[in-house]
Order: sequence, then C-alpha cells, then structure tokens
Amino acid sequence: MSTPPLAGTSMPPGAFSGTQAQAAREVNTASLCRIGQETVQDIVFRTMEIFQLLRNMQLPNGVTYHTGTYQDRLGKLQEHLRQLSILFRKLRLVYDKCNENCAGLDPVPIEQLIPYVEEDGSKHDDRGASSQLRFASEERREIMEVNKKLKQKNQQLKQIMDQLRNLIWDINAMLAMRN
Repeated sequence: MSTPPLAGTSMPPGAFSGTQAQAAREVNTASLCRIGQETVQDIVFRTMEIFQLLRNMQLPNGVTYHTGTYQDRLGKLQEHLRQLSILFRKLRLVYDKCNENCAGLDPVPIEQLIPYVEEDGSKHDDRGASSQLRFASEERREIMEVNKKLKQKNQQLKQIMDQLRNLIWDINAMLAMRN
C-alpha cells in the first residue's frame, strides 16, 4: 500500500488515486487468503447471530404477540441475512481471485511440502524407501498367512461346535425316549 502525500508536497489528485488502484490490483494471494479467512469468520459470526435471533423469537402458538417487537426482530433477521449474502459473494470473489492467481503455478507434490531431516543423503533415502517397501510387503504377506490360518481354525471350531450340538441333541432325544 502507498502512503498518502505530505501536506507540503504538491501532487495532482489523480496521481495518488492511480497508485492506490494499482496497489489494489496487485494484492498478493496470501493477503487474499487472510481476507478470505476473515470473511469466513464473519460468516460464522453472522450465522451464530441469526440462530440467536431465531432462538429468542416466540413461536406462533396463539399467544398475542407485539407487532412492534415482531417487526423489529424480523428486520434484524432480514438485515443479517442480507449481510450474510453479501459476505458469501465476497468470499466467492476472493476464492475466484485466488484461483486466478494460482492458475499458472505448477502443483507441488504434498510430500515435498513436508520438511524432514536427511540422514545420509538421497542414496540412503532410496535404499530406505525400497527397504520399507520390502518390509511392508513381507508384513502384508505374513498377515495374509495368519488370516488364512485363522479362517481354517475358525472352520474347524465351527465343525466341532456342530458335532457337539448334534451329540447333545442325540443325548437329549435318548433321555426323552427313556422317560
């Protein structure tokens, strides 16, 4: 942003407004994101106020209601809704401007944005990644084997339970026939 001219300096009025317009056009993406964040905070605040107004309104349950109070609260509610609509339009403009500013940028992989401490250089990283991959595949294979054995054991237990159930059924049938 530019600073206003000093009182003793003679500067044409159009020159100052031109520099302000140029500075306004050259708003960077970080400041746009800050403006967007403030706008979202305003939207949340206005929404909370709307819910507060709605909570304080009485339901039309046949009780006489003062029209002055009703009109006042209705006016406040409509004003909050209008301001909320304006804030959403402002947020949309900020969003579009940010997308426009970032359109020419090459997307950076997320992995490159995470800082980490290098141990022995990039060769170690390649070996470390391949060893991690090998370890993960071995671990996965072991888990698959354990799952297969577990399914077999479950099948055997089911067969044993079925046999016991049939045996108990036969014993109960014999006892019933005896009586």
